[in-house]
Amino acid sequence: MALLPAHDEETCLPLALDSLDRQSRPPDRVVVVADNCTDATEQVAAEHGVEVFRTVDNRQKKAGALNQALRHLLPDLDADDLVLVMDADSLLLPSFLEGARDHLDRTYRAGPASRRPLGGVGGTFSGGPGGGLLGTFQRNEFARYARDVRRRRGKALVLTGTASVFPVHVLHEVARARRDGRVPDKSGRGEVYDVHVLTEDNELSLALMHLGYSILAPAECTLETEVMTTWPDLVRQRLRWKRGALENIADYGLTRVTAPYWGRQLLSALGVLATVLYLGSIAYSVLTGFNLHPFWIAASGIFILERVVTVRERGWRQVLLAAPLVVEMVYDVVLQAVQALAFTQALLRLERRW
Repeated sequence: MALLPAHDEETCLPLALDSLDRQSRPPDRVVVVADNCTDATEQVAAEHGVEVFRTVDNRQKKAGALNQALRHLLPDLDADDLVLVMDADSLLLPSFLEGARDHLDRTYRAGPASRRPLGGVGGTFSGGPGGGLLGTFQRNEFARYARDVRRRRGKALVLTGTASVFPVHVLHEVARARRDGRVPDKSGRGEVYDVHVLTEDNELSLALMHLGYSILAPAECTLETEVMTTWPDLVRQRLRWKRGALENIADYGLTRVTAPYWGRQLLSALGVLATVLYLGSIAYSVLTGFNLHPFWIAASGIFILERVVTVRERGWRQVLLAAPLVVEMVYDVVLQAVQALAFTQALLRLERRW
């Protein structure tokens, strides 16, 4: 079964549904979760011949909409059934569902021999068209992330909320674990998704790993998602992602599962500091007429090399765009500033906005 939470997605929804139709192993059931829609989302879904589930008085955004749908649908599904949760603005490549199903079948056929069975299979994503230079930055960023995941043989940090597949019995166990206190439940409702977190996909991934499951993003599970087309939208998105990730690991504390995530946050903080020192040294050299220290010249060379090598699969046009230091440095500096803001907001516990 495929679940597509949708809030006013009449434009994107047809493409998402078409991508499901083109799957090498299409889902046997598709349900569009219409959440407080004011456009023709429900009509579009009906015209495509799929089911529509309309939320009632939902104020908890995507997580709340999914909880309402799962509360209604899960009791009628078998424990071994699979549920795809997919954003309505994403497009799955044709091999996505078959690849996810194959990996899940393989781990459960192994039985007790599989010490950490798969709790879910997600994907790596590329950026959709549009957005001008900002869109190109994001497409390059996503390409680098996908490259890193492939090099780790699908070992992912999070099951992306854009599209992930879960066995029904795993979703039931997550809900039970929230009710009996094995994993955090800030909402206190004992449902699959915690509605009081900013990044429900990241939190669910942590819940699965704390329950003894592994997560995977294999190469054949690839999708395309929308890019942010304005800088303010990008900042809001990344601020939510970063602060949500910080708050998620704080909720779980320091455990064997979260220790690598805490380490990454420490590295991120050091990265922000390094960026400040780097830009400060350049500004000082320009203003005073001093020569730039060889260390920072070497750092610039390494940065350029990394930018070029990690996007070469996207073609020479992207390589040439990534080569000039100042071009992508602007994008990276903005992301570093967002990280600094997220750290500050989380430490001061400022009001969260989405």
